Amino acid sequence: MLSSVNKKLRTGADWQFAFLVLSLTLLGLLFIADASAPQALKFFNNRFYFARQQLVWSLVGIVLFVLFSKINYKFWFRYASVIFFLSVLALILVIVPAFGLKALGARRWLNFGSFSFQPSELIKFALVLYFARLSELKKGLLSFAIPLVLVSFLIMLEPDLGTTLVVAAIGIFQIFISGVNVFYFFILVLTSLFFGVVLIISSDYRRARLMTFLEQTADPLGHGYHITQVLISLGLGGLFGVGLGESKQKYLFLPEAATDSIFAVIAEEVGFLGSLVLIFLFVYLIYRGFKIAILSPDTFSKVTTFGFVVWIGVQVLLNLGSMTALTPLTGIPLPFISYGGSSLVMLLASTGIILNISRHRQERSVLKRFKKRSVLKRR
Repeated sequence: MLSSVNKKLRTGADWQFAFLVLSLTLLGLLFIADASAPQALKFFNNRFYFARQQLVWSLVGIVLFVLFSKINYKFWFRYASVIFFLSVLALILVIVPAFGLKALGARRWLNFGSFSFQPSELIKFALVLYFARLSELKKGLLSFAIPLVLVSFLIMLEPDLGTTLVVAAIGIFQIFISGVNVFYFFILVLTSLFFGVVLIISSDYRRARLMTFLEQTADPLGHGYHITQVLISLGLGGLFGVGLGESKQKYLFLPEAATDSIFAVIAEEVGFLGSLVLIFLFVYLIYRGFKIAILSPDTFSKVTTFGFVVWIGVQVLLNLGSMTALTPLTGIPLPFISYGGSSLVMLLASTGIILNISRHRQERSVLKRFKKRSVLKRR
């Protein structure tokens, strides 16, 4: 009986969740190789230039996914504060001209020789763990609000409103499930909404994006060019798509074809029905993640899992919303699918921790059944 229990304990992880994560990562590689080919040929004379880079990041991320799935999740409780402090330090460094790499009018990358990294992706990971630690320690609202405001402020200095929205959503959701005073929680939400509106209307660029969203056909060759090309891609795809590799929009008509707008290329090639399959994979992944969170053994693991899953869910909603003209363009990548090493590595690391938590959830369930059987046998 004991050997049977031990075997179940060793194989108790949520393998459906793991399969979904790795499947989405593989699909991302395939679609990046397709969507990035024209740009890679034009600038690097190698159609697989971006795909090869993403493959390297995928391998790094998968190594972390496997490694973190083996590390007991309680390890992260002990070091959450240190990780958060180092992540905030990286955010500060990125806005310093001597360290931060500037591109497209924003400083979002730290440059390390031949590669660069986005601290804003690391801070999502760190914030989830830090807030989960605060929840386990039953800290008050102020303990959550101060770091959330600090992180949001630093990200806006880059500037990056889209990532600020994601971080705020993750933080606010974790604060809610941590059990803080409801009245003060709603004050925090209303305050966040107020400052969000102020940030939008105080910037000419963000205000232009909002106006483009409200009047999408007003300036198809100017501010509305991006969303116009996205909608053309969706229209060309129709129900069944034009075929894998046959996208016309990826030939430098569609901006950010391999990053923010990769879903438009996918929809063009596989159509509405194929897009539904991809959306289903995300929905099922989020469902499995929430199920793991609900059955987690303690507050830290529960809030950690909810935080990581909300991170994925919010980015899926914002990306698909902008690609279907339901929300303004935010520049948020599609998790696991869009080109970008920083995002992919941190997502795979995060889901590795979720997989470890799922293993402990199963351990608790198996041990309970074993104890129950032992009691019945003694009777």
